[in-house]
Amino acid sequence: MQLRALLFAPGDDARKTARALASEADGVILDLEDAVPPAGKAAARRAVGEALRQADRPGRIARVNPVGTPWYLDDLAAVVPARPDAVMLPKCVGPAMLAALDHHLEALESAAGLAVGGIAVLALASETTGARLDPPAYVGVTPRLAALCFGAEDLSADLGIAPRRPDGTYPAPVAAARAALLLAAGAAGVAALDTPYPDPRDAEGLAREAAAAAADGFAGKLCIHPAQLAPVQTAFTPSADALAWARRVMAAFAAAPDAGVLALDGRMIDRPHRRLAERILAAAGERSPQ
Repeated sequence: MQLRALLFAPGDDARKTARALASEADGVILDLEDAVPPAGKAAARRAVGEALRQADRPGRIARVNPVGTPWYLDDLAAVVPARPDAVMLPKCVGPAMLAALDHHLEALESAAGLAVGGIAVLALASETTGARLDPPAYVGVTPRLAALCFGAEDLSADLGIAPRRPDGTYPAPVAAARAALLLAAGAAGVAALDTPYPDPRDAEGLAREAAAAAADGFAGKLCIHPAQLAPVQTAFTPSADALAWARRVMAAFAAAPDAGVLALDGRMIDRPHRRLAERILAAAGERSPQ
């Protein structure tokens, strides 16, 4: 599952759900949390389960309500039998919460006759001031973890500040949490996904922010409108030059599998260059040669 552009759709809105599932998004997040009021949770849960069953596309994701809420376990019980590709866990404040989700998914997969471990997890891990984002926090917690996601809006609300300055930059504590999430994702060996851009009408601002996120090391960005998909996918798709370099690096190491250091175009390349090449190919949806 590519993670360049993931599109949210309210779980209680059939029209928006159908539109999102028919879009070019790499993944569609059917939302049972913020987009659905408490009175509508049960109906949305049934609708999302049915939409997941009927959707014939990769990247089917359900955002459940947070651990500890009255809706969390019922959400999981409704969506797991529908075989989503992933579950998004909001307000994940640390590894214990992720481990709890892993345990609950395992039990529900087994009960539904599904392969245990088949459902991946995307964790929104920076939404509160109490979130743990030290680099080793998520290392080895569960092989289900596919990405850590940055959420600027809830975090800034906790801090009582705007999520962005007028020039589009982040206030110091939001920027610090964003950087910490990148390091935590890198340590865990999973993708980091950037926060949504709030204005779907501002294509120029979105393209600028997405390009900066890609340069910072994010693998993709969360989206709130179909119009955001193309600019985001463009920003997180490696250039032709980058792909050509990555292919040549991988070919060089394939030709000398025991080498630690090689020369390419007169420059030294070593294992870190190989890891970078692998990431570039993965971002383009290419399988690295063995």
